[in-house]
Amino acid sequence: MAFYRWCRLTSLSVLLASCMLVACGGGLSSEDRDETFAVNAGRDRSVAEQSEVTLSAQVSYPSGDVTYNWSASPALVITPSDTTASNATLTAPVAIDDTDYVITVSVTDSSGQTASDSFILTVTPENLPPTAVISAPEWPELAPATYPAGVAITLDGSNSFDEDTSTNPEISTWQWQQTAGDGAITSTDTSTPSLTFTTPIAENRQTLTFTLTVTDDEGATNTVTQSYTILSASETTPTVNAGVDQAVFSGERMVLGGTVASSVPAAYPISTLWTYTGNAEPTIANLTTADTYAVAPQVDTETTLQLYLNAEDSFGNEITDSLTVVVRPFPVRVINDTGMTLQATNTTLDSTQQNAWPGQDGQRGADVLAQSAVLPKAGRGEAGFDFTKLNRNGDEEDDEAAQFSCVRDNVTGLVWEVKTTDGGLRDLDHRYSWYADENNGGAEGNTNGPNTVCSITACNTADYIAAVNTAGLCGFYDWRLPTHQELLSIVHFGREDLPRVDSRYFPNTGNSAENTLWYWTSQPGADGVSNDAAQNAWAIDFISGVDNFLNKSEPVAIRLVRAGR
Repeated sequence: MAFYRWCRLTSLSVLLASCMLVACGGGLSSEDRDETFAVNAGRDRSVAEQSEVTLSAQVSYPSGDVTYNWSASPALVITPSDTTASNATLTAPVAIDDTDYVITVSVTDSSGQTASDSFILTVTPENLPPTAVISAPEWPELAPATYPAGVAITLDGSNSFDEDTSTNPEISTWQWQQTAGDGAITSTDTSTPSLTFTTPIAENRQTLTFTLTVTDDEGATNTVTQSYTILSASETTPTVNAGVDQAVFSGERMVLGGTVASSVPAAYPISTLWTYTGNAEPTIANLTTADTYAVAPQVDTETTLQLYLNAEDSFGNEITDSLTVVVRPFPVRVINDTGMTLQATNTTLDSTQQNAWPGQDGQRGADVLAQSAVLPKAGRGEAGFDFTKLNRNGDEEDDEAAQFSCVRDNVTGLVWEVKTTDGGLRDLDHRYSWYADENNGGAEGNTNGPNTVCSITACNTADYIAAVNTAGLCGFYDWRLPTHQELLSIVHFGREDLPRVDSRYFPNTGNSAENTLWYWTSQPGADGVSNDAAQNAWAIDFISGVDNFLNKSEPVAIRLVRAGR
């Protein structure tokens, strides 16, 4: 009994001593206790791919506020990654196989103590099936998923997708199959992203059904089915295209490059007819031919025509397409056309209309109007050229006159010298060097170059001009060398016979058997400059129709000109 009492007194003494220490504000230092600052990130766990994972840390014995910093190896996006909150979230990534991630939380309290802990997060694959998608084109003027007979259709499965894949491409295999309707798949390869087939030609309308099965890189599959309505042969209308809109001048050719076709052989023959609406009447070359042309009507103001290509197949199906043509009055000409009425293909020149190569010189301009006999002329001339003969006094001569001295171009207003064969001043065989004391490009030229020949003392352009003006050719005294553009304006590029000029109005131009037949212009050439002086001048070749620069000493023919607009 005495021993028991002693033990109770001893325990009571210890307890009282402890209470006294607490009451006095004392305590054990961290060195005097077992508790330490620590953090627990949680236990190892497994989650499915692309699922949301909540992270939660528990801290022991902090001193003040705690900062949390979550991280992952390999790296993952953790939200929030650095905050005073103990919780965070992440989304498990896509996984092909089970994948381990080390998730670590590091903590620091306000007294600078740090601690960290980790756990293993295992992400397991959870394969979602892919999505098969079939895209098909729409056919003009038909309901969706409805097609004519006998046409090629491409079904596109390339937009199929797999939401949970990390690979590219997302789909591993495609497999097409037709499950209803007449057999349309002729290709032996039905494992490509797209499938092209030709719609069957049958007496009755029918439905074709196709399935597409896609497989992702993890082996999951998905199948989609689509059905399409195919018209019967007699329901399938032909296609018609009237051509492109255009704008032309009166008298020019309108390109009516129409096309008609049918995907059903039994629909042929297909009859066609051109009609029009508008306040003027075009002249259509062949009303019942799809690919033809029309001559634009003569109009005083801008006029819009609508031309229709109407087609009817052997089943009685009718269809129409149209084009718009704006016709403008032909402008007052100030320059000549080229004389070219032939039209080119890739390999040939032809006198017939070439709608496949539109916009050619031979389809537009005054030459085409003349070819259609709708070009008004004050005089006459080949193609679009308009010339009047003048006698020695400058008066107009009848077009049939054999003797005349000058020619007036009724388009440009220029009056041209006509060469002679009498050995006199204007003989066609005379040749001159180029010479000018002004506007000469820094070099006057040669007053009497080698191999020149003429009936005057010095065979050069300046002296020849002076001689012709002294003689008062056709009653005029202002003759000059033509400019490059002026001389080029009488070159007849469409002429088959040589030289390339209307020989009815420009006889005695020169020997057509020559390789070249050069005539001087008034313009010095920038090429061939020596000591800042132009040694050359431009000339036009009436054999080839090309221009070139020749040395001013060269012996070259002259055709003088005067007046002009």
